[in-house]
Amino acid sequence: MLNLSDNRIKTKDYVDEYVSLQEVEDRGRPVKTLRVLVFVVMGILLFLFLPWTQNVRAPGQVTTLYPEQRPQTVQNRIPGRIDKWYVREGDFVRQHDTILRITEIQDAFFDPALIERTQKQISAKINAMENYRQKAEALAGQIEALTINRVNRLEQAQNRYDQARFRVVSDSMDVEAAKVDYLIAEERVQRMQQLFEQGLKSLMDLETRQLTVQETRARLISAENRLLASRNELINARIELSGVDNDFAERLNKARSERNSAMSTYYDTEAEVTRMENQLANFEMRTSNYHILAPQAGFVTKAISVGIGENIAAGAQIVSIMPSRYDLAAELYISPVDFPLLRMDNKVRLIFDGWPAIVFSGWPQLSNGTFGGRIVAIDNFISPNGKYRIMVAPDEDDIPWPQDLRWGSGSDGILLFKDVPLWYELWRQLNGFPPDYYHNLGQGTVLGGEAKK
Repeated sequence: MLNLSDNRIKTKDYVDEYVSLQEVEDRGRPVKTLRVLVFVVMGILLFLFLPWTQNVRAPGQVTTLYPEQRPQTVQNRIPGRIDKWYVREGDFVRQHDTILRITEIQDAFFDPALIERTQKQISAKINAMENYRQKAEALAGQIEALTINRVNRLEQAQNRYDQARFRVVSDSMDVEAAKVDYLIAEERVQRMQQLFEQGLKSLMDLETRQLTVQETRARLISAENRLLASRNELINARIELSGVDNDFAERLNKARSERNSAMSTYYDTEAEVTRMENQLANFEMRTSNYHILAPQAGFVTKAISVGIGENIAAGAQIVSIMPSRYDLAAELYISPVDFPLLRMDNKVRLIFDGWPAIVFSGWPQLSNGTFGGRIVAIDNFISPNGKYRIMVAPDEDDIPWPQDLRWGSGSDGILLFKDVPLWYELWRQLNGFPPDYYHNLGQGTVLGGEAKK
């Protein structure tokens, strides 16, 4: 105090009369400050030992669990011209409902009676095929008859040949017998000539013997002529036998050739009938493609090809449809450094755009507005954005996801891992380490959820 005023405060009796003075009165201030400081330090130390759930944030978006439940475009199979629309954007269509009708633009299919004419052509070809089949069957019967007749004729010719051969043998024996008779008759004539010269036999006896020689000679010549005739017959029988075989072989070969030709034409006609039936099926299928149908129930979101009379090529995108029934999932992207931490069925907390949430990432039990999920798919190759994609489905043991949630809305995933003290998490964050990956379960070190002994 500078004691500039004449008023002096000599006693402190008045302090008890004023509460404000009692509050500001310096009574043991250092002790209080030290006590507060000790409590603060102890509170901070205790706070550092609180449990903290390690986690990784992964941005993404809402999608569907199955590919067929995602938005798709309807395409036409054949080129054509848009004739009439049956839907508009925003309409709900059921499966196989007609979206639009197209007309033909290729001159090869302009004929309105194309299917009927093709059916008539197929019927004509089937009749021709049946005729060729009957012709082949007739030729097969002819071949069978020729084969049987050939056997019979060959047997007849063989019998004639054998008869001629036996006749030759018989005539040969007759010739030999005639030769013997002729030799005997000549010897008798010689002996009769000697007896006649000696006067023992008369001239009549000699002439009788000479006449006998002439008769035996005539029989010998006759036998030789018959032998020659028999040999000629044998030669003719052999020629006839060979001729019969050759004749029937030629006729059989001709019949077989005609049958093979008929069967070849039959098979060619059958192949042509099959080709025409295939063509007819294609015509009928093409006709059914004039109406573009909805592949599944859903909402028409956008008409890509518009207008009446507009030509569209095959495979052109016509409209896009969002299926009405789908199973939602979250498509999240995680950094490669955190990828080894992921395992199937890992728990995930999700934040969706449009649903407010109060999030304490380290204390998920205190968070509000988040929804539960579990990992159902993990890509093994990196995405174009340099991260790995994972699919998260709703957790059946948690509260259900919002019914008004739609495909394509944003989502933010919080992947939960090990519970550690808060001081350890601060130390990990300061050093830039990933969440704990190696942990001991007693019997071995677990690496990514698999025991490594």
